[in-house]
Amino acid sequence: MIEKTISSDISKQNALQTEWTEIIEPKNKWLDLHLGELWRYRDLIMLFVWRDFVSVYKQTILGPLWHIIQPILTALTFYVIFGRIANLSTDGQPQFLFYMCGVTIWNFFAAALTKTASTFTSNASIFGKVYFPRMTVPVANVIATFFSFGIQFVLFLGFYIGFWIAGVVLKPNIYLLMLPVLLLIMSILSLALGIILSALTTKYRDFTHLVSFGVQLLMYGSAVIYPLSMLSAETRNWLVFNPIVPIIELFRFAFFGQGAFEWWHILYSGGVSILLLIFGLMLFHKVEKTFMDTV
Repeated sequence: MIEKTISSDISKQNALQTEWTEIIEPKNKWLDLHLGELWRYRDLIMLFVWRDFVSVYKQTILGPLWHIIQPILTALTFYVIFGRIANLSTDGQPQFLFYMCGVTIWNFFAAALTKTASTFTSNASIFGKVYFPRMTVPVANVIATFFSFGIQFVLFLGFYIGFWIAGVVLKPNIYLLMLPVLLLIMSILSLALGIILSALTTKYRDFTHLVSFGVQLLMYGSAVIYPLSMLSAETRNWLVFNPIVPIIELFRFAFFGQGAFEWWHILYSGGVSILLLIFGLMLFHKVEKTFMDTV
């Protein structure tokens, strides 16, 4: 009887030891994305968010103040060069405030895209040592960018209220309620383009150099320094095919009440962003299986 009890306990212990808490399986299908893992690893995502936010300014003198200095200096540069020297139209709005608005939303997109595009190359040492869902890194990059955007957005609101108190005619409207939707679309778009570029960078290192100056060139084609209203109808119709343009235009329209905004523009941006994200996820998960052989 005692022997049977001991053997039963041993068999139970062996059974417990064979119950795995994590099962890693190959992802052989393009649509085998396992997105539910992101929620299970949400604590890890927040650790990556904290790492990204702290490490950027860890050894700087001014630290997080760069979140304030950078947009102000950029807006001042645009004000002098494009507002005063080139004398570009700003739809009758205060030039500095107009540029500050564009810079705030553009910095969010550019930072999220740039960080996400280097997912594999920047984290190869971690990916090669321990398993966790690789998508946690790009998702954390986008979330971390929200903190920077929040600081710069509050700064913009400070200038906006200051101009309003000074007597400048501004026309905030009900489209301000669309701001969360615009940020969601911008997040999806930056995440989608970032993971596509990160997947391509593992095999073609030329994309590393492309991202560095391509984002700067893209800004001039994204209506950051000029309103759509100053363009001809034909040029405007071509420019809105850039999914970033309707987002920036509606962002300004919500605060200034002027611009060339149409509803189909923002619907187009949202649709393109979702399609790019689906394609990006499939490409990302296809590449993550073999990227260590090429990075």
